[in-house]
Amino acid sequence: MSDTSPLRRLHRVQELDLNLDRLRDEEGNISPELRDARAEQERLNNELEDTEITLEGVEKNIRRTELDLASLRDQTDRAREEQEKNAFDARAQSQYGSRIQMLSERADELEEDLAPLREQQQALMARAADLRGQHRALRPSLGALEEQDETRVQGLRDQGEADRQERAQLAGDLDARTIREYDMIRRAKKGLGVVEIKAGRCSGCNVNLPVNVQQKAAQGKLPPVKCPSCGRFLIRLDLA
Repeated sequence: MSDTSPLRRLHRVQELDLNLDRLRDEEGNISPELRDARAEQERLNNELEDTEITLEGVEKNIRRTELDLASLRDQTDRAREEQEKNAFDARAQSQYGSRIQMLSERADELEEDLAPLREQQQALMARAADLRGQHRALRPSLGALEEQDETRVQGLRDQGEADRQERAQLAGDLDARTIREYDMIRRAKKGLGVVEIKAGRCSGCNVNLPVNVQQKAAQGKLPPVKCPSCGRFLIRLDLA
């Protein structure tokens, strides 16, 4: 069987596919420094988002409390005006006085409630500003690492370009049905669609092959002979 036989060419296609698989796998092997930088960016983003959500809630509480406080002050002022106009006896003075005192006490309570809310607001604003600063400080180093990784990935893709071209040429010269079946088998069988017969066994699943299967596979003709156990295409590479 010559090296230009269809099955030999299909086996070469698989060698190219395996190398391209390796290069694609390497694309995902980012450096620990980039992985850590991305994780730090995500942590900062998440913490900043949580801080801003909490800050928004605190600011809503502040606005609501300030509105309630303003309303109470307006009610207190109106009560004092009505007291001056309408309270002509001790009983009316007492009634207005009780209402004014109640409104004033409630206003004092709201003032007390506002103090810790404003402190929390200031602390959250400072935390958000600090996180944004950390994010800005991370940007240059992360950008440099991302650029280095893009260069690395592009280098891997450049390495595979010759293999992709050779594969396309070989596949184009082979029977389209055989190529489709090979691709299906390879996807289903962990990247191996064509396996060598070694010592009378299928090197894909290690099953002992019948003699007639070995003899037929040794002819190297299409359609390829399949292993009766794993269904991969069989090839004899020890025959010159």
